[in-house]
Amino acid sequence: MVREEKEKELEEPEEEEFGELLKYTLGGFSLGLLFGFIFDFLNLKQNPITEWIVRTFSGEGESIFEGIFAIKKRIQGKALSLAQAYGWGKFIGLIFPWIVDFGSRALGVNVYSWEGFYIPYFYAMSDQIGGTVGILLYLSKKEGSFIGGFISYLKNPVGLASLGVILIVPVGLLTVRLLGFSPTTNTLTALETIAANLCWLPPLVGYLLERK
Repeated sequence: MVREEKEKELEEPEEEEFGELLKYTLGGFSLGLLFGFIFDFLNLKQNPITEWIVRTFSGEGESIFEGIFAIKKRIQGKALSLAQAYGWGKFIGLIFPWIVDFGSRALGVNVYSWEGFYIPYFYAMSDQIGGTVGILLYLSKKEGSFIGGFISYLKNPVGLASLGVILIVPVGLLTVRLLGFSPTTNTLTALETIAANLCWLPPLVGYLLERK
């Protein structure tokens, strides 16, 4: 009886949490586009700083909110859930694309041509990679071993959706760049990053599973 109550207590925080994560994605997209419009209006095109701001909010804005979500749940003393592990992982993955972006520019990479396709990928997906690691660690702890966690990960729809978008997005970005697309304005930068940011798919899968 005590064990059943404990298990129920651990499961309850999971309810509706993925739905809450989904709300943050729209906020990040909106802020990215807004900043893009403003910077273009101010004629600050092809500016590394403005593009950094636009890509951060377009590709990682939801991760900032998701990190706050995970911190809030921890402060409230909530048991760690799959949604929280996902949020923590995405929050931790925020900084890596900044290093890749400014490092590439310093090395002379043309960030507007096909050779710079990986930059929007990391802005859109580094937090997703962090979220995937977060899910894997959560499941490994839950199963008692990494192997058990990995097997559980492969069976988990949220985990599979996360892995899927990580693998599909770079192919799409490279293809579009090879076809001639170039993000030469802040608005185009925002739109490219938003299109690559499929981070809303795993929480959507989790939300639909919650509703069932």
